[in-house]
Amino acid sequence: MDARFTDEQDEIRRTLRELLGKRCGPEELRAAVDTPAGHDPALWALLAGQLGLPALALPETYGGAGCTVTELALACEETGRALAPTPLLATAVLAAPLLLALGTGAQRAALLPRVASGELTAALAVPGPALATALALTGHDRRGQWAGGGRAGGVQARRAEGGWQLYGQVDQVLDGHSAELLVVAAHTGGFARSRVLLFSVRGDAAGLTRVRQTALDATRPQGRIQLRDVSAELLGGEDSDALPALAGLGDSVAACLAAEAVGAAGRVLERTVEYVGQREQFGRPVGSFQAVKHRLADAYVQVQAARSAAYYAAWATATQAATAPSSTAATEATATVPPSATATAPAREETAGALALAQALEALRRAAAEGIQLHGGIGFTWEHEAHLYFKRAAGDELLFGPVHRLRAHAADAAHVFEEAGT
Repeated sequence: MDARFTDEQDEIRRTLRELLGKRCGPEELRAAVDTPAGHDPALWALLAGQLGLPALALPETYGGAGCTVTELALACEETGRALAPTPLLATAVLAAPLLLALGTGAQRAALLPRVASGELTAALAVPGPALATALALTGHDRRGQWAGGGRAGGVQARRAEGGWQLYGQVDQVLDGHSAELLVVAAHTGGFARSRVLLFSVRGDAAGLTRVRQTALDATRPQGRIQLRDVSAELLGGEDSDALPALAGLGDSVAACLAAEAVGAAGRVLERTVEYVGQREQFGRPVGSFQAVKHRLADAYVQVQAARSAAYYAAWATATQAATAPSSTAATEATATVPPSATATAPAREETAGALALAQALEALRRAAAEGIQLHGGIGFTWEHEAHLYFKRAAGDELLFGPVHRLRAHAADAAHVFEEAGT
């Protein structure tokens, strides 16, 4: 493994950090989260139009940059550092890979160039609080019970004249209240023979109701969507299976989330070090006390270890995609699922993504907690952004964790606790 970044990768980080430093300061951040969409459309237009962030990991055939998960993870590290509320995670990390993997040639040609340009934002709607399970990060459900089990609840799909119709409700959809395209997981076929398929739904479709939810992490806006006989288009053919595609997406999602978390952890730790060097107590800077130095040193080691794990996870995911026999599936002539989706998640030996995410979330929670404590009373107030970093750590654990389940499932997938010969 060559741990050095290329000149292009360094340029992505430098340019993005410079832009976000100018356009996503504390005041701009608070103004953005208070908007109905939960993000600044003008900032997203810059990130998409000038820097091409949603196009990074998409093939050049569809207007993408042809890069890998590594470049996308580096971009997420910088957006995480600024806690920038953007559609990047929902659109480029969660939804776009599924459109690429399962969509027909016509569907990819119609949707992906618009995603790459930033014209079209998208969101993944997974019924119930089971996004981590659907992505095979904290467990793996081969029957897709998280989607409603084919019974009441979740989202049900049925054939209608000229297509499909969806009925149901999904809570906790990242950017679900504002995305222009929804990728919805739904059950079809009745309980005995039910299976999970993915459907695309226009944001302005008749019968679709969307409401922004109050979230713990305001920088990660979420919406509740209700579907009442909403017209939908099936992604791919009827023989496609959404479960392997979702499970195969987990590694890349975890790598991007881990990079985002270490970016946030690094930034809140930097701010804390700056503050304790200025704040005085008993006539000397607080940062000069040995106990404070030890706490910050421990947090720094934890953040750096998490950063190394996140980089490795991104590299491993990109390498796996490049070397897998099915890595050409993203081209026009081939089908259908991400390289790692051809096997079920428990059989995967590659667990770097989930482990890196667990380590990064722990590092962010530790760095944010130290920041709040060492900032004193001001760290607990709404006027200071230290608490926003802590809420990011807690919110991500609720959506994609918790940490102990990430590690437990990774251990099960790697057969760590199985006896030899069993």
